[in-house]
Amino acid sequence: MAQTKSIFICQNCGTQSPKWLGKCTACGEWNTFVEEVVNKKQSKSKLAIQISGNQALTLENIKAVKNNRFSVGINEFNRVLGGGIVPGSLILLGGDPGIGKSTLALQLALGLTDKKILYTSGEESLQQIKLRAERLNGNNNNCLFLNETSLENLIAHTDQQRPDLLIVDSIQTISTENIESSPGSVSQVRECTAAILKFAKKNDIAVILIGHITKEGSLAGPKILEHMVDTVLQFEGDTNYMYRILRSNKNRFGSTNELGIFEMRSNGLREITNPSEQLISKVNNDVSGTAIAATVEGARPILIEIQALVSSAAYGTPQRSSTGFDLRRLNMLLAVLEKRAGFKLITKDVFLNIAGGIKISDPASDLAVICSILSSNLDIAINHKNCFAGEVGLTGEIRAVSRIEQRISEAEKLGFTKIFIPQLNKGFDTSKLKIEVVKANRVEEVFRKIFN
Repeated sequence: MAQTKSIFICQNCGTQSPKWLGKCTACGEWNTFVEEVVNKKQSKSKLAIQISGNQALTLENIKAVKNNRFSVGINEFNRVLGGGIVPGSLILLGGDPGIGKSTLALQLALGLTDKKILYTSGEESLQQIKLRAERLNGNNNNCLFLNETSLENLIAHTDQQRPDLLIVDSIQTISTENIESSPGSVSQVRECTAAILKFAKKNDIAVILIGHITKEGSLAGPKILEHMVDTVLQFEGDTNYMYRILRSNKNRFGSTNELGIFEMRSNGLREITNPSEQLISKVNNDVSGTAIAATVEGARPILIEIQALVSSAAYGTPQRSSTGFDLRRLNMLLAVLEKRAGFKLITKDVFLNIAGGIKISDPASDLAVICSILSSNLDIAINHKNCFAGEVGLTGEIRAVSRIEQRISEAEKLGFTKIFIPQLNKGFDTSKLKIEVVKANRVEEVFRKIFN
């Protein structure tokens, strides 16, 4: 007969402890231990070891089977996955509450009219799903909807229907009877995902799992969850803005350097095929404090408008604020301007904003950031046909950046006449370009050329 005992499990990393701890010894989080009851099976005195199941094979005896991807109706989703969904793969989709995860999954399910879809929701009723589908103006007779939170019933329905794609919204609401803990706990999420993974691989069914995230922005549940699945997608964006970005943090069947950009509308998500035109202001009047950065997000070149405002500090301590840009990197760039370029900004308030609510981490945007700051400080506008690409070092030098040809090509396509790049970027032909390429070694050279 099975014995029961209580253990305490960290809801952040899954560490087990025989007693409650205020702080987890593994991840350092506070108040994350929850008591769970586990069944401990009695050990047998003798263990019979038999060779069963799969056999070990050499490479010559393994049959190569090509998994044919099937494309979904959303091209940006296909781009991030590497061309489409691989049958039998497990995709984990995470994002902030209200960012549009369920909308994206439902829009994807309604668009796959040539595949059989089973959409399972443990958070919404079937009536709520129907209201959202009517708002999206979509209909798919091959898409079945199920409201279920039991793992056993979910697998039974899936085995009966045998769909091409299973969507589970969300994995935190699914629970199994084999574990005596509440839905969403570490043990429940781990066991339910493992059971769905085993069933999907055996029957060659693609699965999309929608997962919650913590307040720090990481996926909720044990870290092993991200190792179990084949693809981890992050759906992010600011709820105050209309743009959403789909990133791939892990992809066993494609590149992790791709990203998709969407626009949230009242009738669903709209794909942004040319994000550069959307993120740059259409006003041609030259205004001080703005500069265009030729960045690369994933493998896609994007031109983004950077806005800066420098004003005299109204109070004793100057303010430093940034939206969409790392504040620590902004402070480092301001220190470079103070030390290397001789601009005194220690008594000034500096505000930085990335237009459109986009968050960028490309170091090649440094040059555009400092140029926009100086433009606002001097109240001299930068020509709106100029753009910048360069990483700024602590000594004031402009360091080389990657994918420089793609950045130049994107700027030329959008009608820019001049682009400032690092002197160290070499090895490409500029004779056939319609855009003027200006190379510089240090930030002072760029300042002299744009501010005379």
